Amino acid sequence: MAVNLGVIEGFFGKPWSWPDRTTVLRTLAGAGYRFYHYGPKADPFLRRRWREPHPPEQFAALAAFAAECRARNVRFGVALTPVGSTHPFGDESRAALKQKLRQLDALGIDDLAILFDDLPAELPDLARGQAELVDFCANNSRAGQVFFCPSFYSDDPILERAWGKRPPAYLPDLGRYLDRQVRVYWTGEEVVSREIGVAHLRRVQEELGRKVCLWDNYPVNDGVRMSQFLHLRAFTGRPAAIRRHLSGHAINPASQPILSCIPALTLAASYREGSRYAYGAAFLEAATTVLGSELATVLRRDILPLQDTGLDSLGPRFAELRERYGAIDHPAAREITAWLDGRFRTTLEEVQTQ
Repeated sequence: MAVNLGVIEGFFGKPWSWPDRTTVLRTLAGAGYRFYHYGPKADPFLRRRWREPHPPEQFAALAAFAAECRARNVRFGVALTPVGSTHPFGDESRAALKQKLRQLDALGIDDLAILFDDLPAELPDLARGQAELVDFCANNSRAGQVFFCPSFYSDDPILERAWGKRPPAYLPDLGRYLDRQVRVYWTGEEVVSREIGVAHLRRVQEELGRKVCLWDNYPVNDGVRMSQFLHLRAFTGRPAAIRRHLSGHAINPASQPILSCIPALTLAASYREGSRYAYGAAFLEAATTVLGSELATVLRRDILPLQDTGLDSLGPRFAELRERYGAIDHPAAREITAWLDGRFRTTLEEVQTQ
């Protein structure tokens, strides 16, 4: 049973360049990734300024990337966060959404994702209001598949502390109100889940009345704290058996596009190899594919300081790492030196304003 693998580009901070997106697409399409949802938090025309059209140059770049996806048999989707549209979901919101959906249809999108993550959620009749908007979007878009990220997309109590009290029976209510064809994004027991198991997914499936599509927050490293670390290790804690309870499995990648491909390739390997999967060997194979054997060996040796120590705690290792990777002519090495130089730090202001 194959799993529907994809990318949800949904992180805060510095966005990728279009050439980097294309490199990631080409690398992962060859490993069986079959959908790509564009929704960086830094794109204001999908979030706080969603009522405005993309500038012509950016729209053209989106259209070109959509065509690249189609050429590689990858479904292209756009993730829209219609801030301030549901309470009330009146004539103004409906008209603005219709106009936005027409613009997205012009890109030839295959998928439309409606996201309500990381927004204030203590609103009356939340599930019904969100489902009504999603249904409206589905009926006014030519996208073949609609995805939805709820306000409470995990069991993690941090969401209530940040965005308001979770309504009673929120998931069962969504399951009743949402059209059966809508796919629901879910991150697991936590926002950043250490493991995602069958028992948990079975319970959520029962509450929602459908299998979830995982929004896997690894190897993402946005935020003030996580941007201190590079997430390079192979995937663990996602046994191949969970595929039976998923409609899809999307990774939210790291701020470093080339390095993100390493763990992404290991996820495909974990499903492919099942009980034969060994995460250390999977890392080395994926790193060799992305970096070449020499740089892969060097990176394997440095995983501990890069992934576990934290940028501000490197001490004397900083100069050693900066010199080593600064001397290597490879885009992934340049991502490491840029991270060491602090160019990938995500600020609190970015999280609050993007």
